[in-house]
Amino acid sequence: MSRIVQFSAPGGPEVLTYKEVDVPPPAAGEVRIRVKAIGLNRAESMWRSGEYIEEATLPARLGYEAAGIVDAVGPDVTRFAVGDAVNTVPAFSQNQYGMYGELVLAPVSAVVSHPPSLTFAQASSIWMMFITVYGAFIETAKLGAGDVVLIPAASSSVGLAAIQLANMVGATPVALTRTGAKRKQLLDAGAAFVIATEEQDMVAEVMRITAGAGARVVFDPVGGPSLGKLIQAMKTGGILLVYGALSEEPSQLSYLDLLIKLPTIVGYTIWNTSGDPERQRAAVDFILGGLASGALKPVIDKTFTFDEMVEAHRYLEANGQFGKIVVTV
Repeated sequence: MSRIVQFSAPGGPEVLTYKEVDVPPPAAGEVRIRVKAIGLNRAESMWRSGEYIEEATLPARLGYEAAGIVDAVGPDVTRFAVGDAVNTVPAFSQNQYGMYGELVLAPVSAVVSHPPSLTFAQASSIWMMFITVYGAFIETAKLGAGDVVLIPAASSSVGLAAIQLANMVGATPVALTRTGAKRKQLLDAGAAFVIATEEQDMVAEVMRITAGAGARVVFDPVGGPSLGKLIQAMKTGGILLVYGALSEEPSQLSYLDLLIKLPTIVGYTIWNTSGDPERQRAAVDFILGGLASGALKPVIDKTFTFDEMVEAHRYLEANGQFGKIVVTV
């Protein structure tokens, strides 16, 4: 028997409940994992509240990232054995699997070996953020030396991963944040420049930083009224990567700005990369290399216990964190 977290109706964190379930032996293509830590993601709170890109089949489980020990393997699984330390990467639907549990099943296609230099808590925090950024920056934008990249919501786990990966390839990360409260933290995290968008003229600052050229890459999870300004701050012919929709307000942009800047606008999700075995393998190898060199590092803001999942989701939705929220089991 194992406790899992589920919800029977969409809503706020309070709809999350615990349930005792009998976790069956893994079927073909599955492993069973004794969970040690769970990384929380904005996608899971959106799934819980009914605002995600996929509709939940109720009652629904949730959770993409877990780290733990293999407890059993399916009859055709040869890559892993009982006792192996492993992590899960987001490469499945939450309608099929959920990692919020003490003992969970996972598809072997979404399981990777645990990086030996990391704790379970650290390992549960890295895959969503680094694979998302890898796919956007390396596969899609071909980010490299000399590029300037704008990173809205820079203090999120994905934003911090974007800063690290930009530095790793020699690009210049410009962190965007609402106020100057996190300026020093962002600079310490590797941002070359920090712009407080509610206190500074963002477009003017970007043009000053780039000597009037603008940023070639924008990596935006927000949308809303600021979208038009991001395009104004871009280099002509640059690329705008949209990977979220945190703003509840309509996006605003000028068609004239589109004709002036000629941007390529690309919608991006982690599934582009994690859902393809070869691309997932390349991403994992790249990230492991960055972790080994010290260029990429986990950033954990706060840790909760499994019994505090509701409180952890409340904290996630308060938008005050600097890095990842992790739940230990």
